[in-house]
Amino acid sequence: MPDFLAVCEQAAREGGAVLLNWVERFTVREKGPSDLVTEADLASQETVRKVLLSAFPNHEFMSEEEPFKPAISAIRAGSEPAVKSYRWIVDPLDGTTNYVHRVPEFAVSVALEHDGKILVGCVFNPVSGECFTAERGSGAFLNGRRLAASRTTKLVDALIAASFPARVEPGSRALTDFNRVVVACQAIRRTGSAAMNLCYVAAGRFDAYWAHDTKTWDVAAGSIMIQEAGGLITAFDSSPLRLEHPQFIAAATEELHDELRAIVGD
Repeated sequence: MPDFLAVCEQAAREGGAVLLNWVERFTVREKGPSDLVTEADLASQETVRKVLLSAFPNHEFMSEEEPFKPAISAIRAGSEPAVKSYRWIVDPLDGTTNYVHRVPEFAVSVALEHDGKILVGCVFNPVSGECFTAERGSGAFLNGRRLAASRTTKLVDALIAASFPARVEPGSRALTDFNRVVVACQAIRRTGSAAMNLCYVAAGRFDAYWAHDTKTWDVAAGSIMIQEAGGLITAFDSSPLRLEHPQFIAAATEELHDELRAIVGD
């Protein structure tokens, strides 16, 4: 089998280097009230794409700034890709608002999907140098050290991560769920990066995380981190996570997952 993970990590690291290079010289333009995008985002995407498709030119490519791009060879031949069941899912800058405001919680997220399953994933924070990697059946790692989710089973003892949409409306479900969870758990954190939240659950830093408003590229790499670290990630009804509609509950243990689901899953 080709060394998918090595190429995945290379792409994430090179994309991260681009982000650091741009951090002092980008200009900002808005695509939504709290949803900022920069030239750095697009530059990182192009670097990641070049690394991935140079190694695997027949694979498909999906990114936040470009939701689908057929393989280069398919465009030239005017036909379907030869290996169309392989798809790279990329967020070239997860945590854009953090990046714009110089908050060091952002990352490049890269994952490879095959027939609906994530095979490998890498989430790289270029500021901290933390590189989270996972390969199906082989475990999850942080800079080469194996990860294991916490063994927390009770919500009252748990540090929980939460996500909010770009604009939070009064009386919205996001606020209702937050208010219900914050009084039931030990504490809640919001990093501003879905990919980092998932990795932190895998690393045992957070005990659980839920989100209603994430996208495929936000969670593809992080989802395999959770699974390979011994945690659990499912849709809100406890069915398998659906990458095309990734609203989910992730938790270190089944007991904690069930208790959190009882609050936010209805």
